[in-house]
Formats: sequence, C-alpha cells, structure tokens
Amino acid sequence: MEALVVGAGVVGLAVARALALRGASVVVAEAAEAIGTGVSARSSEVIHGGMYYPPGSLRARHCVEGRRRLVRFSESHGVPYRLCGKLIVATREEERPALETILSRGVANGVEELALLEGADAIALEPALSCVAALHSPATGIVDSHALMLSLLGDIEDAGGVLALRTPIDAAERRDGGWQVRFGGEAPDVLRVDCLVNAAGLGAQALARRIDGTAPEGVPRQVLAKGSYFGCSGRPAFTRLIYPAPVEGGLGIHLTLDLAGRMRFGPDVEWVERPDYGVDPERVGLFAAAIRRYWPGLPDGRLVPDYAGIRPKLSGPGEPAADFRVDGPAEHGLPGLVHLFGIESPGLTSALSLAEDVADRLMAGI
Repeated sequence: MEALVVGAGVVGLAVARALALRGASVVVAEAAEAIGTGVSARSSEVIHGGMYYPPGSLRARHCVEGRRRLVRFSESHGVPYRLCGKLIVATREEERPALETILSRGVANGVEELALLEGADAIALEPALSCVAALHSPATGIVDSHALMLSLLGDIEDAGGVLALRTPIDAAERRDGGWQVRFGGEAPDVLRVDCLVNAAGLGAQALARRIDGTAPEGVPRQVLAKGSYFGCSGRPAFTRLIYPAPVEGGLGIHLTLDLAGRMRFGPDVEWVERPDYGVDPERVGLFAAAIRRYWPGLPDGRLVPDYAGIRPKLSGPGEPAADFRVDGPAEHGLPGLVHLFGIESPGLTSALSLAEDVADRLMAGI
C-alpha cells in the first residue's frame, strides 16, 4: 500500500508511523517548513487522563488508550515526560457536583486511580492551593511534544517513510483505483497513492473541499477558539497541574508545568474568526482573577504574556462540545480516504490511539 498523510503535526506523524510499521510505503506532506508548527506547536503538552469526556465517545476511548500508548512510547523512545498528577478543584461548594460528574465519567472510561478529596486533603498535597474539594488524577502528566514528534518521525524514516516539507496539497481525485494528488511548492508534481489521510489540523476542512467527490455536506463547519497562555516568573508554587471546574469551550484557566518545573497558566477561550497568535497583555487581569480563585497567593506582577494556540473546534459558543470526527469510506463513500476533523484537546494524548484506528480502517478498506 502506498499512502499519503497530509499534515506533519503529532496526529499526522502518528498515523504515518502506524501505517509505515504495517508495511505501507508512506509519504508525509507538510505545507510548512518544519514538522509540528500548527496546533501541535501550541498545546499545553499535557498528558490527559481521560475523565472529562462522555463514555463511549471517540475522545474518551482514544484519550485513555492514547495515554497508555504515549507513556509506553515515551519510555521506549526516551521521550521526556513526567506523570506529575493533576488536581481538578472546586473553589465553591456549588462546584462540587461538577467534580462528581467528572469522577463518574472517569470511572466509566477506565481512568486509573481517581480519588475525590476534601479540601484539607488536597491542600495537604499542595499547600498553596485554596479549594473545598478536588479530584486527584495521578495518571495525568506532561510530555516534551517536540521530542515526541521527532521520535515519531524517526520511526517513520526507519521504516522507509519520507517527509516532504513545503509541500502544499492543491487537489486530489480518484483515478485507477487510487488517488492522484496534485501538490505545489518548490517542485509542483503529481503523486499517485492507494490511500490518503487528511490530518491537516486547522486546514482539514479546506483540504477536504479540494478533494474531488467530497460532498459539501460531509465537511463539518470549523469554529476557531483561541487560547492564550501567561507565564509566571519566580519559584513554582505547585508540583502538580491544577485545573478549575470546566467552563464552556474549554477546561478553564489552569496551571500547567513544563518539564523544568516552570509554571504557566491557560488557555482561556476567545472565539475568533481567523487564526491570531498574539497574546493581549490586557487579558492579564482576567487571568489573575481566575487564578486567584485557587491560588490566592499569586503575587502581583508575576504574570507575563507567553503564547497562544487555536483549537479547531466543531462546535461553537452555547453548543454541546463536539466529539472528534474520523470519517472513512463508511462515512463519505470514497475508498482509501480518511478525514480527521476537530482534533483539538486531547489530540496530543490521543494521537497514538487515533493512528491505530485510522490504520485499521485503511487496511480493512473501511
């Protein structure tokens, strides 16, 4: 099988690796000048546990299985990671039912070692914390996402796969039982492959519309949610990730740590019409107020603008959170084609599990 994977973010690289390890001849086409410059470059780098998502959903299944695969992969490939654990906190009694809902979902999804703590027990773990209750997830952690993507690429190339940078895909059409793909860039050409995977992230919907035979109603709308992060100077006040009760469109302005222990806060949710990666310094007041609900000791002047990312959502303000979409021939009727739509958080954690799903579909012709 000859396969073309469009998009060299963490999900595209994971899919290409899964296909290459099954013996496919794989090309990864990336429009940018390097791997992982889109959604994957601007994530929180959190290894999610899998307790937020409705049981039976693609997010739930792939997050839990993907996390287990990610930890094993990181161990075997020397990718830096740490299961530092996470506390999801209720700062008011009326938020306690939200923690209980997350706990029940987590148990149904098979998340390990979840425990609901009273405020005093949570504060014993993290003395700088303020809360009335907390859900403890020891299985949550952080990973070096760039090292992860380099390791995925290494496996692809070891299996004979090829990465083509600066290679935008202009169009694709069915021909002779496969796909004829026209690409641009510095050396425009045509490539014939047996199967095509659309893992283009923010560009997935636009690419789908350039593939001949794709029904317009089969391409979901894309809603962009910008998330900004602020760094925090000084000595870290926490050793675990701290999350508030979830908010519409995201998981709330939470505390994440990098592998060096540096604290950063975010992302917030700002609905936008087009990608914009600037961090507005004026949002610092909104951030500080949200953070002080669970860290009242945040000193003045410690927050500094860091970076922003864009979530490629399938649902907008006031709508239920949409699931991932993995559309294969069973959904759109086109052989040898898989679209990945709406792969936002927990896409990084889910990548290795999503990759096996895609490979299974293509190998089985479904």
